[in-house]
Amino acid sequence: MDALRDIRRFVLAACCGIAALAPTMAFAQVDFEASWDAPTYPVVREEVLAWLEQSDLNRVEAASVRKLWPAKPPEELDSSQMLDLAAASFAASSEDAAKLVATCNAAYKGPAVAEPEWLADAEVPLLVRHNLRLYYARWLAQYGLYDEVLHQIGDLRPDEVIDPASLLFYQMVAYHQLVQPDEARSAMVQLMEHDDSLPRRFLQVAQLVERDLAGLEDESLDHIARRMHDIRRRLAYGRAGDQVQKIEQGVLDSLDKMIKDLEDQQQQQQQSSSSSSGGQPQQGSQPMQDSGLAEAKPGMQAERRDIGDKSGWGDLPPKEREQALQQIGREFPAHYRELVEQYFRELANEQAMPADK
Repeated sequence: MDALRDIRRFVLAACCGIAALAPTMAFAQVDFEASWDAPTYPVVREEVLAWLEQSDLNRVEAASVRKLWPAKPPEELDSSQMLDLAAASFAASSEDAAKLVATCNAAYKGPAVAEPEWLADAEVPLLVRHNLRLYYARWLAQYGLYDEVLHQIGDLRPDEVIDPASLLFYQMVAYHQLVQPDEARSAMVQLMEHDDSLPRRFLQVAQLVERDLAGLEDESLDHIARRMHDIRRRLAYGRAGDQVQKIEQGVLDSLDKMIKDLEDQQQQQQQSSSSSSGGQPQQGSQPMQDSGLAEAKPGMQAERRDIGDKSGWGDLPPKEREQALQQIGREFPAHYRELVEQYFRELANEQAMPADK
C-alpha cells in the first residue's frame, strides 16, 4: 500500500509539473517570431529616396522618381508592387538598369538569356543590385529558367530585398523544379512563417510543394523520373553542356544502382528457394507473367559509357536497354517502364546541341 501511495504521489507531482509548464509552453508558441518580415511602404520609400539623394540623376530624372513614391500612395501596395516601383526607379539611373527592366517587360525569345554581370559590381548600391536580381529572377522563373533563377537569387536573404516573400517563393520553386528537395523544403518552411499574409497563389503552391516533398524518397523511381524531366526541360532550352551531362550521369548511376539492387534481391530469393528445397529447383515457382522474362540472364547491369559532349547519352545497346527495362518492369508499375523507355528513345534521337556554359 505504501508503494502504491508513493506511485500515486509521483504521478500527481508529474501532472502538476506539466500543468505548471503548460502556460509557458503555450506562450512560447504564441510568442514565436518569424525570421523575416516584409518592409512597409514608408520604410521602402525612405530607402529609395535615400538612394536617390546619392545618385547621379539630374533634376528632371530625380523628380520623375519622386513622383513614383508619394508620401501617401493612392492605394495600398503589396511587396511585389513596391518591387516593381523600385525597378522602375532604378531604371532611370543607368542604361544597364533600363535594359534589364525592359527585358523583364518583354517575352522570352531564347535560347540565350541576358547575363547582367554589372549587378556584381561593388560600385552598384546594394539596394539596386539585390532588388534588380530578384526582379530579374522573377521574370526568369516565369519561363522555367530555374538554373538562372538560382544564379541570381540563390544566395540572397529575405532581409536584403524589398519583397522577401517573392524571394523565398522563387527559391522554393526553383529548388523544387531542379529536384533539390532539401533546399526546396528549407525555403518553403521559411516562406510559410508568414502563411497568414502570403499572396494566395504563394500559399497554395507552397502547400502543394509541401505535400509533394513529403512523399519523395531519394533514389526512388519517382526521384529518378523527376531528374529525367529536368534533363528534358534543359535540352528543350538548348542546354546540353557540363551541367546537363552531370545530371545525366547521375541518372545513369541511379539506374545502375537500382538494377544492381534488383539483381541482388533476385539472387537472394533464388538462394533461399534453393536452400528450402534441398538444392533442388522447384517447378512452378515463378508466376505466369514472368514467363516472358526467361531469356534475361543475371548480371544485367548497364555498361557505364562515356557520355561525351552530346545529348545522345541514353542510346544504350538494344540488348542492355531491354534488360534494364525488364528488371524495372518486373518490380514496378508499367508506367515507370514506359517512362524510362520513352526517355531512352527521345535521348537516342537527340541531335547535338551547342554546349552551355
